[in-house]
Amino acid sequence: MNIERLELPDTAIDFLKSQGFEKLYPPQADSVKSGLLNGKSILVSAPTASGKTLIAMLAMLSYISKNKGKVIYLSPLRALAAEKFSEFKKLEKIPLGNKVKVAISTGDFENIEKNLEKSNVLILTNEKMDSIIRHSAEWVDEIGLVISDEVHLIGDENRGPTLEMILTQLKLLDTKPQIVGLSATITNSDEIADWLGCKLVKNDWRPVPLSEGVCDGGEVTMRDGKTFEVERSLRGTPIDLGVQSVQQGGQSLVFAETRARSKSLATKAADVISLMLEKKEITELEKTSKKILSENEHTELVKTLALLVKKGVAFHHAGLNQKCRETIETEFRKGKIKLLSSTPTLAAGVNLPARRVVISNVNRYNAKVGANRPISILEYKQLCGRAGRPQYDDYGESIIVGNGNTEDLIEYYINGEPEPIVSKITDDKSLRTHILSVIVTHPGIKKEEILEFFLQTLGGLQSRKPTIKFAIDISLRFLSSKYLIIKKGERFAATEFGKKTSMLYIDPLTATYFRDSIENVSQERKHTFGFLHLITNCEEFFPKFSLRQKDYELASLMIENNSSELLEPISEYDCSRSLLALQSWLTESTELSLSDSLGIESGDMHRMTENADWLTYCLREISKHVERADLLEELDDLRKRVVYGIREELLDLVKIKGIGRVRSRILYKHGIKNLDDLAKIPVNKLAEIDKIGSTIADNIKTELRKIR
Repeated sequence: MNIERLELPDTAIDFLKSQGFEKLYPPQADSVKSGLLNGKSILVSAPTASGKTLIAMLAMLSYISKNKGKVIYLSPLRALAAEKFSEFKKLEKIPLGNKVKVAISTGDFENIEKNLEKSNVLILTNEKMDSIIRHSAEWVDEIGLVISDEVHLIGDENRGPTLEMILTQLKLLDTKPQIVGLSATITNSDEIADWLGCKLVKNDWRPVPLSEGVCDGGEVTMRDGKTFEVERSLRGTPIDLGVQSVQQGGQSLVFAETRARSKSLATKAADVISLMLEKKEITELEKTSKKILSENEHTELVKTLALLVKKGVAFHHAGLNQKCRETIETEFRKGKIKLLSSTPTLAAGVNLPARRVVISNVNRYNAKVGANRPISILEYKQLCGRAGRPQYDDYGESIIVGNGNTEDLIEYYINGEPEPIVSKITDDKSLRTHILSVIVTHPGIKKEEILEFFLQTLGGLQSRKPTIKFAIDISLRFLSSKYLIIKKGERFAATEFGKKTSMLYIDPLTATYFRDSIENVSQERKHTFGFLHLITNCEEFFPKFSLRQKDYELASLMIENNSSELLEPISEYDCSRSLLALQSWLTESTELSLSDSLGIESGDMHRMTENADWLTYCLREISKHVERADLLEELDDLRKRVVYGIREELLDLVKIKGIGRVRSRILYKHGIKNLDDLAKIPVNKLAEIDKIGSTIADNIKTELRKIR
């Protein structure tokens, strides 16, 4: 089907052609035939890279050209939301009658930005949309088109229930919005489509054909029975497979089961890949290596990465900070980095295809059972879906590294059907959290109505009514006993504390833990270390690193030094490495020191500080609710200290934009200890201080005038 034949305004057709679209891929054509441009709800179940983003764009263009309502694009991850925002922002240039205004919001669940009200294409994370519904934003009733990306994640233990709640609530809106679900190939897609009220569009077409196989003992056996050899070396099979693909002019993506292995595999590949690089590529990669070193503290991880990048290889995992990860992703997309070794999170997070995907091990550590377990077929399909670069390759290959079990792996993973998506909405944490939000948004609701609502979720479709009723009863009893909800006659309403908990977007269990912990806190002293322990100990805090044997001595010393700040006595066995890292961060430990002493990398530290900032805010709001106004200033200060990683004496200086943890400490050492001192020093003297200079000195003085 040609683009010109689509029932869209000429301006939209011209825009699509300018973006290089001429003919629709089969899944796209099937979507149009199923009523995509006529307001029909559809669920598209198709492989990675089969053109689902264009399906979303066509639905948007059609809807906006005919209607004044809002379009919501739901994404499971911030990184994916940011990617889609830059793609859909281009639509603002198209004259469609109704002006297109695109906005994005992915964080801060307490705050609903004004720009969302004024825009008509909103890119939101699932959690942000859930928060908007809880806040009863008036414009929710204006939603006419909902596009939900990665719908198969409904089966995810952590993120699934939130997505399920949103889709249940949106499909029940009076406006009956068009729903376009975009999903990987899943076994029970017909069940998901029925639940959403969508027509199923199922198509296994890929722009680049995919071959799947298993390598064992140097021989690769493909699904179709064909075999070929891979030259074996001491580097190991995963790297031998990756190197072979690069030798043949492709790129390789090697999935490793742990961070340490991803780094180790990349290191093994470096010397042999470096011999394949052209002189021009080496020059470019040296620049990238220098960039990584200039933008980051020289931890062992960063130094290793910079060294490997020079040789045309890299590793990618959550320990790397955002800058490093973005640099690696950019250079891999450009084809400069030839082999990338990554943990599986990359498969869910960013679109980085390679000609050959190597799955070095099908086992993963499962924290619940405390042992390695085989990955699901669905996860395998997600990993191998990265094989084949649409612009560069005629084929893609996915190869599992086996161990004398080739036939079993082919039968189970390659020929296997992905597991059906199963709702997790009735898990204890999910149910108490979402029942509270339903009661907050529907004050005066009866138990039968709560049951009726949850019977309309996917979990309601997949479970027996008595099972859901029993689970709801347990959650209602918990919420009542903790005074989050009250019952008047047959009707439920949220208490002020219940409302606050729902708006803060935390588990009711965490909210009551915070409330009970701070009600009896002493007024006379500081509580910094105690608050950090409270935050790192709660269910919501992540990433949570347990103590290693060598950390117990440091934990014991930290408790001893900060015992006066504890909310209750604790021992080193009550500590996590995350608590030690946050306390060290607040006392201005460098990323290098945190990496060396605690094994906490900058990517982990960034996620910890972001998470601790949010939880400290929640703690502050709950303190305000229980009338502990005496704690508010300390919690405000703690938030700033967590964000900047500073001691208390620098709080005044970081109020100035452009002064962070490094510059504030340098200024303090030069006798500039507060804003008054900063106001007194002449601009030329300020410019002479290390890490300042004339431009920054001028900016500091300008910012100072703004806040004084």
